[in-house]
Amino acid sequence: MTDKEKAEEAVRLLEKEYPDAVCSLVYTDPLQLLIATRLAAQCTDKRVNMVTPALFERFPTAKDFAEAKVEEIEELIKSCGLYKTKAKDISAMTKILCKDYDSVVPDTVEELVKLPGIGRKTANLVVGDIYGKPAVVVDTHCIRITGRLGFHDIKDAAKIEKILRPLLPPEKSNDFCHRLVLHGRAVCDARKPKCENCCLKEICDTYQN
Repeated sequence: MTDKEKAEEAVRLLEKEYPDAVCSLVYTDPLQLLIATRLAAQCTDKRVNMVTPALFERFPTAKDFAEAKVEEIEELIKSCGLYKTKAKDISAMTKILCKDYDSVVPDTVEELVKLPGIGRKTANLVVGDIYGKPAVVVDTHCIRITGRLGFHDIKDAAKIEKILRPLLPPEKSNDFCHRLVLHGRAVCDARKPKCENCCLKEICDTYQN
């Protein structure tokens, strides 16, 4: 089986196991997803979803964030961890969105990564979930599971994205990454994977070896 065939089979098996593939962050517009994803760095999605309702009620638009005092943003996101850095990034990125993008969140990875605090993982998530473009979101679950399957033996997210992009059907790559998160939480745990219960075990190098 080639890597491409294996990737397509992994897509099929995960689709069957997790038919509903959605981002676990709660949002109603592109800006909210962008900010929620920034907050989720080294923090759980569950915690972010507890914080964002009050944050987005206080600052509904990019202009509201851009005009806010950083200290006020800090206060509302304190429980997310690294809150000073995150608040500074949110303030800076929304100022740039207002000034250079007419308050519209860009629809390409290349433009999004120009924003403070936005890496390829967040950029791919926004491009895939908001704009419906092919995207490969390489988070900790993606790195771990695709490594165990045998697609790579590295930890570099940008390199893994380059490896996976040509292997995955473009129209399914974004949902595939969402399903990896669900699978990582439910079965393919970092410390103690439940290999016997895994829908991918027949194509998994780690299990087979």
